[in-house]
Amino acid sequence: MFKTKKELKSKIFERLRGQFPLAIEEIELTPTPDQKFGDLALAVAFPLAKKLKTNPRVIALKVTELLQDLDGVEKVEVAGAGYINLYLDRKRFARRKLYEENGGLEPEEKKVIVEHTNINPNKAAHVGHLRNACLGDTLVRCLKHKGEKVEVQNYIDDTGVQVVDVVFGFLELEKKSLEELEKIEGKFDYYCWDLYTRVSRYLAENEEAQLRKAEVLKRIEHNLSPEADYADYISKRIVRAHLATMNRLGITYDVLPCESSILRLKFWDKAFKMLKESGAIYFSEEGESAGCWVMKLEGEPDREKIIVRSDGTVTYVGKDIAYQLWKFGLLGQDFYYRPFQEENSHLVWISSAEPTGHDLHFGAGSKVYNVIDVRQSYLQKVVVQGLKALGFTEQADRSVHFSYEMVALSPKSLAEIKVELTEEEKDRSFLEVSGRKGIGVKADDLLDRLEEKALAEVTSRNPELNEEIRHLVARQIAASAVRYFMLKFARNSLIVFDFDEALNFEGETGPYLQYTAVRLRSIFKKFEERFGFPADKIISPEIIERFDFSQISAQESRDFWDLLVYAAGLDEEVLRAIATLEFAGLAKFTFNLCQKFNSYYHNYPVLGEKSEQLRNFRLVTINFVHRVICQALNLMGIQVPPKM
Repeated sequence: MFKTKKELKSKIFERLRGQFPLAIEEIELTPTPDQKFGDLALAVAFPLAKKLKTNPRVIALKVTELLQDLDGVEKVEVAGAGYINLYLDRKRFARRKLYEENGGLEPEEKKVIVEHTNINPNKAAHVGHLRNACLGDTLVRCLKHKGEKVEVQNYIDDTGVQVVDVVFGFLELEKKSLEELEKIEGKFDYYCWDLYTRVSRYLAENEEAQLRKAEVLKRIEHNLSPEADYADYISKRIVRAHLATMNRLGITYDVLPCESSILRLKFWDKAFKMLKESGAIYFSEEGESAGCWVMKLEGEPDREKIIVRSDGTVTYVGKDIAYQLWKFGLLGQDFYYRPFQEENSHLVWISSAEPTGHDLHFGAGSKVYNVIDVRQSYLQKVVVQGLKALGFTEQADRSVHFSYEMVALSPKSLAEIKVELTEEEKDRSFLEVSGRKGIGVKADDLLDRLEEKALAEVTSRNPELNEEIRHLVARQIAASAVRYFMLKFARNSLIVFDFDEALNFEGETGPYLQYTAVRLRSIFKKFEERFGFPADKIISPEIIERFDFSQISAQESRDFWDLLVYAAGLDEEVLRAIATLEFAGLAKFTFNLCQKFNSYYHNYPVLGEKSEQLRNFRLVTINFVHRVICQALNLMGIQVPPKM
């Protein structure tokens, strides 16, 4: 539908431009409220009436006259006070939509960078991290569907305070050598999850230990042994665990820029010089910020943000400004890179501060999306202001904070994972995930439980399947349950995670969408079994060309057209999702399309239809719907299992 509207807008503009003061942007084609009013509504008469100070219906009548015999349109008529209804050439539209692969979307950027996930490499990923990764990966898939060149980054804060806490725990609490760390078997990220919680409690109860922690932090930042060696080993091993977790959901990355590389290549030093020379920051000599380098906040002259502390250490936002400059190719230097690991034939690279012999470059995007939760909105605003203060206003405008609300947990869910709660906590409707307190569902535990339940369901329904296939299907169902759950809510709404809802195999869920796709695919398999040849041998444009619509009832004609037009709206839904950064609409679109198909198939059987022409017509229709549903599922990172 996007391509059809785009072409019609151009044709309408050419017909009207000589008669009316009109810009092509003013031509909007919207769906009509009912099929009896046509397929598309054109409301151009109303803005023209204001310009020309005349009656909109008079203009609508003139426009209708000019649009007669418009290619691809069967009829144009005026309705009401000045609406113009367009009736498409349905046979032509159907023939085109049922077979075309290219929806007419075009890229707009030289290169888009999407940074997402960004889990601190100090412990296992939890369920809250999955929302970031699912949103970011779906954005990547939608941008690629549009035709954009996309680079996916996952920033690794391998010198941050969270990693420092774990290094402190191994050195001071467990007294383990680096060799002993390497011998820890099993899930190292789980081991560090528990250690991190212990360290947080220990530091809260032993204030004097903060001095040693500060020393560990400084030695890591200056790449001094043994602390820096511990940090490197711990972070890299946990990053591998994180990548394995995300790979279970079909999520991967192109490059892992590390904070240690930023520090050692002195990215910040260059950014600091640029900020000072431009006057974007200044040295404060009085007040609470005395001795610090600060930035005045745009629109808030009485507020300032510390960029460099009085002890000379740079704040997170300062490092983020340097990192954002690199993303846009404005820093004048790049990392070195080395292969980190291969995932499904896709090589993931990691930054290095030392030459590696690999001649490749990342960064230098024309638009950047930073997928970070809503709590970081203020800091992201400061980063954008830093770009503006340096004169990079275009890049500042193309620096997008893709914010989202957090994932919380219901007391019922916390009780299920054996988290002890106070009486006050039990009375709350939800509790936020807290790594320091050890509150949260580990992402792998969630996926394991989902797979276990899915496996039982698959085994019950398909006992004849071999074990390998059953486990594959269970993994795909579990991943779809998580991904759809994370996408179906508006991004600025708090998700209260509940096991019962996530594990539901019916209703508005990922498994329901998968079931519909599998059901669609089974129709083609049954067709081949019944008629002795594959359905794709007869699926051709000629079926629609030759089809006599008088063979079907008026109701089936309406239902067919409703299904076709709705399915044809996928590209518009993708563009809307990219523009608004809301994927709940894409999720709802796919769910509604599945429901429409199930209703259509229930009312108009295919395989049991005696009329060959009518059977083939319906087969072509569901083939198109199957293609669109699979495209939509792929955009959400949901795989179609071989069986359900």
